[in-house]
Amino acid sequence: MELLRNKVINEGIVLEGNVLKVDSFLNHQMDPVLMKEIGREFTNRFAGEQITRVLTIESSGIAPGIMTALELNVPLIFARKQKSLTLTEDIYVETAYSYTKQQSNDITVSKKFMHPGDRVLIIDDFLANGEAAFALARIVQQAGAQVAGIGIVIEKSFQPGAKLLTDEGYRLESLVRIAGLADGQVQFAD
Repeated sequence: MELLRNKVINEGIVLEGNVLKVDSFLNHQMDPVLMKEIGREFTNRFAGEQITRVLTIESSGIAPGIMTALELNVPLIFARKQKSLTLTEDIYVETAYSYTKQQSNDITVSKKFMHPGDRVLIIDDFLANGEAAFALARIVQQAGAQVAGIGIVIEKSFQPGAKLLTDEGYRLESLVRIAGLADGQVQFAD
């Protein structure tokens, strides 16, 4: 996806520890034109999968997730990282480790929004070690639903997440694949 690739080149900042900062268009400030194109691209890539729900994790996955859900004309569900006074019962709970925040979070989804027979497309902003994607997939499985695929905006191909997910049989579509972040430069895998 050329628009996204150009954003990474022109606005992405490589930080120590193999971190790519993209807060000018994805993680803090969001580019709505880019988000709309991301939604279209995921919809095209997963055409024919009979998706009934899109699932993401708060907060950086919400923008690409909602635009994908809009294009698919299905609801978006986002797993919450924060405990809520209104979401205490009848929930699916899984633990996900955040590479960039260096902490584990219990993520929750209300049981009333996902059901057996649903075909769920998981969307997330980054894929590094696969922790968030696997946690979301386990929530889908708890619901008796099926993971139709996993869409990632930016994949760090030099970390094990993509291989782990595909080895488990998940269909993975990443819009941009990064081979490395050496010397403060982004090296693309494709």
